[in-house]
Amino acid sequence: MTRVVVVGDLMTDAVARARYALARASDTPAIVTMHGGGSGANISSWLAVEGAEVAFIGRRGADITGRNRDMELMGYGVDARLVMDPERPTGTCVVLVTHKGERTMLSDPGANAALSPEDLPRDLFTQGAHLHLSGYTLINEGSRDAGLAALDMARRSGMSISVDCASSAPLERTGAEPFLEWTNGAKLLFANTDQAKVLTGRDDPEAAAKVLTAWFPQVVIKMNAEGALWFSNGRPDPVHVAADPVDKIVDGTGAGDAFCAGFLPAWLEGKPPAEALASGCRLAAKAIMHLGARPPF
Repeated sequence: MTRVVVVGDLMTDAVARARYALARASDTPAIVTMHGGGSGANISSWLAVEGAEVAFIGRRGADITGRNRDMELMGYGVDARLVMDPERPTGTCVVLVTHKGERTMLSDPGANAALSPEDLPRDLFTQGAHLHLSGYTLINEGSRDAGLAALDMARRSGMSISVDCASSAPLERTGAEPFLEWTNGAKLLFANTDQAKVLTGRDDPEAAAKVLTAWFPQVVIKMNAEGALWFSNGRPDPVHVAADPVDKIVDGTGAGDAFCAGFLPAWLEGKPPAEALASGCRLAAKAIMHLGARPPF
């Protein structure tokens, strides 16, 4: 099985799920939980739980939350290569979920913003392995050099590369053109519909995917309840798979990360795109109905 090397963000998520419509400037009853998060860490955890060999490269603070996140990753079976920052705290994200399920995130990257090229273990960049890069690493100016170095090391080592677009608002602030230039050479791009629109200006996911194949040989667009599609610059039409049915939404945080973790192993094994998409949709539905970003046991 191909080893997956993930470079990305490690966070502690404080998720507040409102029971009613938000009472602005007042109190709203909510269910608040604290757990591990970060796109890179989420994908790594799900990959490991699904049986993949995965190493995660990131940075944490010298604090109790950082130690807890480190131990969680190892408990899931991840080869966690975390550098401890002596000054910055472990990253934190406040996730506000309305009573209708809409999510707004307030992120403090903390130690993630100091990830440097020197933090990248050279022994993990070997031919035959696969690099998955969280877009947050490139979008954050402080960690950008580390992301670019990881891409360069992977290319030089003959690794296959996939990139996730992270989040639409910071992606838009960064700009489509720089992001596309930085990720040149990646074989596979993951984006949701909003991120694809930022990169291409196209509202229609199929049209956006076709535009993006000018930069990436293969593109996957995550479309929430409408499933996902895959498009290659060698095919006339995209492959579309419907989303798995969801009986009850417990926590949608990290569902897109779970999708990537479900898609990648099947894709790396050379399985048909429809099968890889179905694997991604299955794991995303599992995340939504169980524990969100946290792999269930």
